[in-house]
Amino acid sequence: MSSARETIHDPFKAWRFLVFPTIKPSDVFNFVMKTTLAVFTVLSVSLFFYYALSNQVQLRSCPHCDRLFPHRKFSDINYNFPRDTHEKTNISHILFGIGGSAQTWNERRLYSDLWWKPNVTRGFAWLDEKPPENYTWPETSPPYRVSADTSRFNYTCWYGSRSALRIARIVKESFELGLDNVRWFVMGDDDTVFFVENLVTVLAKYDHNQMYYIGGNSESVEQDMVHSYTMAYGGGGFAVSYPLAADLVRVLDGCLDRYASFYGSDQKVQGCMAEIGVDIRGDPYGLLAAHPVAPLVSLHHLDYVKSIFPSLTRIEALKRLISAYKMDPDRALQHSFCYDLNRNWSVSVSWGYTVQLYPSLVTAKRLETAYLTFKSWRTWKEEPFTFNTQPLSQDPCKRPIVYFLDRVERVGEEKTLTTYKRHSNEVDKNCDRINYAPALAVQHFNVSASTLNPDIWKMAPRRQCCEIINGGEDMVRVTIRGCNQFESVTPL
Repeated sequence: MSSARETIHDPFKAWRFLVFPTIKPSDVFNFVMKTTLAVFTVLSVSLFFYYALSNQVQLRSCPHCDRLFPHRKFSDINYNFPRDTHEKTNISHILFGIGGSAQTWNERRLYSDLWWKPNVTRGFAWLDEKPPENYTWPETSPPYRVSADTSRFNYTCWYGSRSALRIARIVKESFELGLDNVRWFVMGDDDTVFFVENLVTVLAKYDHNQMYYIGGNSESVEQDMVHSYTMAYGGGGFAVSYPLAADLVRVLDGCLDRYASFYGSDQKVQGCMAEIGVDIRGDPYGLLAAHPVAPLVSLHHLDYVKSIFPSLTRIEALKRLISAYKMDPDRALQHSFCYDLNRNWSVSVSWGYTVQLYPSLVTAKRLETAYLTFKSWRTWKEEPFTFNTQPLSQDPCKRPIVYFLDRVERVGEEKTLTTYKRHSNEVDKNCDRINYAPALAVQHFNVSASTLNPDIWKMAPRRQCCEIINGGEDMVRVTIRGCNQFESVTPL
């Protein structure tokens, strides 16, 4: 649920995203030759691309539902669902359902603890069994519920796990809790990190009284071909509006057996949705450094990919990214380009994450295209993906000099200053071109920017402009701002 394009289609899509461990300097741009097993699923390139998918079928009446679920008057849902549109959707309207396991929660909870806000966020971690008697449930984690027994359902996918049945029923069991004031049910895994403010921004765009299934498909074409192009890939997260959930609970258990051969919970849910009406491996650097013009909503499969900051552990790296996100949620990972015509330099900024310096003039088209530092999930191939990629040059002098976020601070009420520190790579050792010497002397980038207004996502997306306003020998100052009328990101 994070990303670049938005369409309204068939029900369901998802979000996912990021991460790389301490690695040798060359690994930042040299994954193709040296890789460790890792899994990075993007929700939405944003990863997160996210897609909004709606079902045009009207809600059907459910006479027996009032008896089954006395906390909800289902007969009134039919055509007169309360349209409380006077209040803008906020975090209190979202109920999270996190799929987890009692045996692994103590380790995996570190991801949930990064975004869960006790007494603010609502929801539960759904476990396969009760935690051990001697285990004290952390106050920083979502409260837990134990999923109902699913042994009565068929599961015939030979390479999968029956846990998919339990996870598929989380939306149903969450609905049946009958909690008040719920507009959206948001599902995710225990290794999913949600960027809650941006999630609210995305969901607030849609009428929660309608039947919506929102998320993103996989960035790996082979995954989409095997599973579905119209499926929300669940680990990165997907959202179901209340009216759609009301209809889904009626058919879910029955259709689980009809789709017994389906591998995952997200695929099973999508099959049931049909009845009602990115996965990558390796180093995610290239993908995150070229994030699309869309809000960052979630990151997924973080246990299986490299730390996004080479010198930090996975959790430490996420905390650093989140420190920037908290300063300016809507600007996180937003991609801007600058040019220094005096020195013939090109600069690419992925805000809150990385800066790339090219000691040459590079076209905007090339700057916006993700470096292929990753491979497909299923077959570990370098293609195809549902977005453009470019290979890493074998010539170290044609690769950019890389800088990673070092710190972030607020300057006044409406501005931020982020500092990026140079990360040593192959260019330092192997490139002896004269034009690289001044660039290699740059140790830091200081990037200033005004806080991005979330209303920007209600308009046609446009990349913000960037300019180098000052520069010394070892530090370059950059400012990011909205583009002026008729202004191009590339100097004419």
